[in-house]
Amino acid sequence: MELTELLITMVQKGASDLHIKVGSPPYFRIHGELISTDFPPLTEEEVKRLLLPLMSEKFKERFEKKGEVDFAYSLSGVGRFRVNFYLQRGSIAASLRHVPTKRPDFAGLNLPPVVKNLAEEPRGLVLVTGTAGSGKTTTLAAMIDHINRTRRCHIVTIEDPIEILFKDEMSIISQRELGIDTETYADALRHVVRQDPDVILIGEMRDHETVRAALSAAEMGNLVLSTLHTIDVTETVNRIIDFFPPHQQRQIRIMLAASLKGVISLRLLPKIGGGRVPAVEAMVVTATIREFILKPEETYKIKDAIEQGEYYGMQTFEQSLVRLIQEQKITLEDAQMMAANPQDFLLRLKQIGIIF
Repeated sequence: MELTELLITMVQKGASDLHIKVGSPPYFRIHGELISTDFPPLTEEEVKRLLLPLMSEKFKERFEKKGEVDFAYSLSGVGRFRVNFYLQRGSIAASLRHVPTKRPDFAGLNLPPVVKNLAEEPRGLVLVTGTAGSGKTTTLAAMIDHINRTRRCHIVTIEDPIEILFKDEMSIISQRELGIDTETYADALRHVVRQDPDVILIGEMRDHETVRAALSAAEMGNLVLSTLHTIDVTETVNRIIDFFPPHQQRQIRIMLAASLKGVISLRLLPKIGGGRVPAVEAMVVTATIREFILKPEETYKIKDAIEQGEYYGMQTFEQSLVRLIQEQKITLEDAQMMAANPQDFLLRLKQIGIIF
């Protein structure tokens, strides 16, 4: 067995991830489910033989020092992969994610029109959130691609690692990778304003320093796109504020209310007929929502404002699930499992006549 063989099979089967570790056969994740391959369990020597040739000397040094490392790997004629090496029980293991190379578009990804509208914002902060594997990277790529084809601007991306490669079209795109082009998000953001950017993509907002720098860049007139590992819009707002100590949170609320343009939260569900489709919660910051962000005691009202904000393209997860059921893209059972409150969701479906 060779790694090339596994990666070719991975792409042919439409798997999103490949998992390799000692004591188990390789596993694929296909449409959200982990599926074992027919290979026998791997020994430590076999895992090292498969994985170690992927790393450059620089990444080997970092892995030996920290016990984990992220990087991108391209296999000619097969595809591009985001790779994470880590230690488990003292042995090397890896997760490899296939990064689609074809141009992503909003319609093909089943994203609502509001995502395109937010990509067309001239300035401010736009966040794409969700759990791991929910489609955040692909959604951001579609937004960057749209900007690249429709605006004359300088796009600077700061990623860990670079996943989807872009070619300059109407825009010019500078893609910077942590560990190669810059050391940390904070370092890159300290200097990015001197690089004449119009659009800044931050792969992930991981700490208060990155969040503050992103808010400052948005306040200076840039469009800033980034991600957070949060499950819905309200949690996203609270998570950003909770990055900071209590005595700084009032200031952060003011900055966030002034610069935030919208939040897109994603959850992937099995699609009828195969594949997966996203349920999308979408918030566009209006004057009302801005007030809810500013006042801690009213932040919980954001969900109600989203539910009533259809005019602006807003929708809650539950509203998105209802549409997907009506469009016969998902089953009732899968929608109920994904709903925050399954019983309330069933009651809603009865009220609008979808079930009786």
